[in-house]
Amino acid sequence: MGRLPADVCMKIFGSLDHQNLGTAQQVCRRWKVLASDNILWSNLFEERWGRDQAAFYAPVGLKSWKDMYEVQDRCDRVGLGLKIIREGRDYYLIHQGEIQRHLGSRRQQKGPNGCLLSSETGFVGGEGSLEEEPSLGILDKILFFLGDLESASSVCAKRSRKV
Repeated sequence: MGRLPADVCMKIFGSLDHQNLGTAQQVCRRWKVLASDNILWSNLFEERWGRDQAAFYAPVGLKSWKDMYEVQDRCDRVGLGLKIIREGRDYYLIHQGEIQRHLGSRRQQKGPNGCLLSSETGFVGGEGSLEEEPSLGILDKILFFLGDLESASSVCAKRSRKV
């Protein structure tokens, strides 16, 4: 497909669904550029949610139709409220379908002496020993974020009472 003209590739990509189009973007640089075309993603958006939704959610500024498709798909899967979701091994804070913050992952990494480092728990284990590291795990990050959110909302509540 490397020798095919771009318009033929676009016709082929136009027949793919969103998952296969996303996979095609990972093949090579040329496919990434071709499969990221705004018209392809606009057509996919319109096919899935209709012309009225497409007119309402048309991207503004630097956003692309692919970005809008991802946000709307995430809204369908998790809703509009404030949620913490897992995609693959990563955790994200989502609000109205938009990723607000990456909270971390559950990947385990090897430390310098061959022990396992768990980014979720923050524990380091060697030969039968567990030592607590000062790194923040996902649960700690969630709790800190919720604490920040709670304090911010109480400040806003105090301001609204004064008015």
